[in-house]
This record gives sequence, C-alpha cells and structure tokens, in this order.
Amino acid sequence: MRKVILGLAITLDGYIEGPNGEYDWCFTDQDYGLNDFFNRIDALFIGRKSYEMAQQYAENNTGELVPGMPPLTEYVFSNTLKSVKQGAVLLSGDIVAEARKIKEQPGKDIWLFGGASLTQSLMQAGLVDELWMSVHPILLGSGKRLFEEQEHRTHLTLLESKTYDSGLVSLRYRINQIGS
Repeated sequence: MRKVILGLAITLDGYIEGPNGEYDWCFTDQDYGLNDFFNRIDALFIGRKSYEMAQQYAENNTGELVPGMPPLTEYVFSNTLKSVKQGAVLLSGDIVAEARKIKEQPGKDIWLFGGASLTQSLMQAGLVDELWMSVHPILLGSGKRLFEEQEHRTHLTLLESKTYDSGLVSLRYRINQIGS
C-alpha cells in the first residue's frame, strides 16, 4: 500500500507560515533532499487554501509549484471549489474515504502538501504514515502552527535525520500509533 507522507517546512517554534501567510523564511538555496523525495512520490494531496496559494505562487514562478518537481497527480480536497486546473483531480465529500481509496491504489507514495485541516483530518484517521519535516532555524513567534491540539498522543520512530550547513535540520519519522 502507498504511504502518505506529510512533508513540510516548519520553524523551530512549530509554524508553517507567518502571521500574514508568509513563508519567506524558507530556505531555497539548495535541494535539501527534495530530489530524492520526488523519486518516492507520484501524487500530491492538497487542501483548497493551499491549492489556491500554490496556484498563485506557480503563476508568478514559471508555472512550478516547487522548482524541479516532476509531474504528479494532484488531488485537491475541497467542498467549495467547482473546478481545478487541467490534470488535477477535485475531491469533495468524505475526504477520509477518498484519501483511503487513493492510498489503496497502486503507485508510489503520496505527498501530503497541506493544508492544516486536511492534515488534521488525515492524521486523526490514521492515514498519514510518515512525517518529513524540514526544520528551519528561525523562531517566528506567531503564525499558523502545523499541529493544533490533539486528543491523543502520536508515537513516532526516527527514520532519518540530516543537518545542513545552513542550520536546517531534516527529520523523517514513521508514525507508529495514535493513542492515549
């Protein structure tokens, strides 16, 4: 079965964007493991807000969401959007059931790109298999946190860690269990 991998840049104090939605603090000066990651995946899960933000970014940056990203099947989860770009798949309704169906299909792993509510729903349903966090050496102090309060503890096993000269630390964890 395919794995769902939550892969994001995050600040040391747990934020994925600044108070005004900014992510200008993200390092882009080198690969930071993205090309190896791209070899593992062939699909992307993305929520409406993240999708709209990504489309705006891509329009202003040669059409690429992430530099060097290969063509992926983009699954956009939204109950309000009526259409998405050509080649993307719009999913609405029971997002957990839809994500589970896709996860059971043959293929490479799936990148859970964002948003916060999609991430929270898939985490609570136990559909996220790995966390790949690129921890940036900055304290934002406010903004949007990656994880909101949870009802249960989530136990993790470290699979890989790598430290870069820039101070960025890449951490990859397997999610073992969600429980009390």
